[in-house]
Amino acid sequence: MVVMMATINKNAQQILAPIISNKRVGQYHRIILNIGDMAAHCKPGNFVAIKVGGAQSAMVLRRAFAISRVSMSATLGGTMELIVAPYGQGSSWLCALPEGAVIDLVAPLGTAFGIPTEPVHVLLVGGGYGSAPLFGLAELLNARGCRVDMILGASTAAKIYAPMEGKRAVNSMRIVTEDGSTGTQGRVTDLIPALVADLDIAVVYSCGPMAMLAAITKITDDLDVVHQASVEESMACGIGICMTCVLPVKTDDGSTSMLRSCIDGPVMDGSKVQWDLVGKTL
Repeated sequence: MVVMMATINKNAQQILAPIISNKRVGQYHRIILNIGDMAAHCKPGNFVAIKVGGAQSAMVLRRAFAISRVSMSATLGGTMELIVAPYGQGSSWLCALPEGAVIDLVAPLGTAFGIPTEPVHVLLVGGGYGSAPLFGLAELLNARGCRVDMILGASTAAKIYAPMEGKRAVNSMRIVTEDGSTGTQGRVTDLIPALVADLDIAVVYSCGPMAMLAAITKITDDLDVVHQASVEESMACGIGICMTCVLPVKTDDGSTSMLRSCIDGPVMDGSKVQWDLVGKTL
């Protein structure tokens, strides 16, 4: 079994995309955009860079958002779904936009999740609304004949994004919350070792907070399982110019190189990220 890691998408373009739908789902907003033919080039793991704040805004830099999924239909054409938490100034502005509003975006950006070349058993692990991109990935893996199991985790029940939607796309789902308000009390990492052994997992895909990704990597390294992690780093430009999203990554010769999350990621081989050096000056 070989997992082919996708290279950076060469089909990125800037377009003006109208909002088809903007609905609140729990603590988050599910925003659907009409992106036309661009949908054919977007893959699970890619992200979009959006110009936020309007024409008179002081927010100069674009904001990066993970693409939850894309769809093609006879009535709407190509659409893109985003799951946005209205926490910061830019994301709050986006979540407040009405249907019909047009936004300036660049997509698809970054590397996509690698897909196994043959059907295998895979485990998807998501933290908070970071789990949203995993739903589209689950659908693609299912179509390739893989058995797909999922763990969703968060600090509390309200921060688990659309568990019923995720359940429809996988063979089994387990929910974990730190406060025990739904599912099993604990952390997602508590369940991984047993699931890897019981289900003969070949690849773990993850998306969520950096501390969670680091903890998953420790487990997958010990179990000799492939771990593809979609890292959460601030990407100010999204195209590799500003260097604000660099991460320390181990190269083939054993040295450490500072790679850009927006160009060399956001999907990275978890075993190569130097998690203990993240945020430190080298």
